Amino acid sequence: MLDLKLGDLKIWNKLNQENLNKNQSIKFQNTENLNFAIIISEWNFKITARLTSGLENEFKKNGVLLKNIDKFYVPGSFELIHACSSLINNFQYSAIIVVGCIIKGQTYHFECVSNSVANSIGHLNSLGKTPVIFCVLTDNNIEQSLERSGGKFGNKGEEAAITALRMATLRFK
Repeated sequence: MLDLKLGDLKIWNKLNQENLNKNQSIKFQNTENLNFAIIISEWNFKITARLTSGLENEFKKNGVLLKNIDKFYVPGSFELIHACSSLINNFQYSAIIVVGCIIKGQTYHFECVSNSVANSIGHLNSLGKTPVIFCVLTDNNIEQSLERSGGKFGNKGEEAAITALRMATLRFK
């Protein structure tokens, strides 16, 4: 288990803020031609709705047309895998973003779902067909999820939108 002290957390927060500032200074070109799919888990919808709102707001700020964003809803985070797998092969999207929130309970279910979703989405991303952006919170409690979906730690949906834009506009020589 990771044992962080207060000084370590201050350093981590500083580094995280530097990353956010770097991402916010990027200017994207021709984003009105990009198409995105957002696959949203309905489980913990209070959180996934906030993440999705952050995604949409950041896309809009960067010139992405809302008509070029398709949203798909699935019952839970585990179902993100199948929906993403189904969409990845049609090459219709500049990037696919999966949005979920898995909150730790008192059983091993949290670890099973979290690990399965992370590993499977990572595998789909590694296929190289369409970039897949992972916007799935895996928190110990609802308070942590609220802090990461528009609270004191920002909105991870906004960060996912920037990542999707970066990957969608990435060009290899």
